[in-house]
Amino acid sequence: MKIAGSVIIVTGASDGIGAELARILAARGAKLVLNARNETRLREVVRSAEPLIVAGDITDGETRRRIVDGALARFGQIDVVINNAGAGLYSPAWKAPMADVRRLMELNLFAPLELIQLVTPHMRARKSGMIVNIGSMAGKITLPWFTLYSVSKYALGSLTEGLRMELKRDGIRSMIVCPGYVATNFQGHILGGSVPSTVARAKGLAITAEQCALDIVRGIEANKRTVVTPKLGWLAVAAARLFPAIMQAQLAKINDRQQLAQ
Repeated sequence: MKIAGSVIIVTGASDGIGAELARILAARGAKLVLNARNETRLREVVRSAEPLIVAGDITDGETRRRIVDGALARFGQIDVVINNAGAGLYSPAWKAPMADVRRLMELNLFAPLELIQLVTPHMRARKSGMIVNIGSMAGKITLPWFTLYSVSKYALGSLTEGLRMELKRDGIRSMIVCPGYVATNFQGHILGGSVPSTVARAKGLAITAEQCALDIVRGIEANKRTVVTPKLGWLAVAAARLFPAIMQAQLAKINDRQQLAQ
């Protein structure tokens, strides 16, 4: 897909991967619609491209409607929607407060789905478009210290694959993005639980938000189905599929050590 001139919605665009996506897409000539709760920070992300700023909580239906209505009113079309907003939950699944679980699913699954439902009729009418969902490596390999987050990202990945088949004849593509550890403030915005010390210490293995965003943009340009970033993550995915018992045993040991250390 050609980026220049395309109208692209980015949620969670005030920081981290979303902000870097906005900067790279603007530099490539995209017409941007940016969403996050913090309007001040949104306005600081991209100053030169004059993006449409729609501040608000993406889990609120009115915010989603304002994003789509605003994009169509200003630009007349929507070419790409990037569902980037999301949060983590480190509470064990067997005792996580259900209020936290519902908040997680509202943000990581239901909000993207409902935004997709709003933009898809416009894409179908034009017989073109692309839906990009930012998942996680945790949506390919269940992490026991992050079980419910993995559940939400597995669901998002399955949604992406289903949409790809549902909308193929309408000329609409869908892409799932599975980042590994990315150097952002993600852990500062978790919905519950606490970040295990061994996970926190793994920051030295993280890729930058800019590198992740660049891989996503390249995936859009190449009409890819799946983007795993960094690419070495495919080795872990392959190992989990070929040797699930071994992989799960190792992850369980890591989780046990983390619980003992707390």
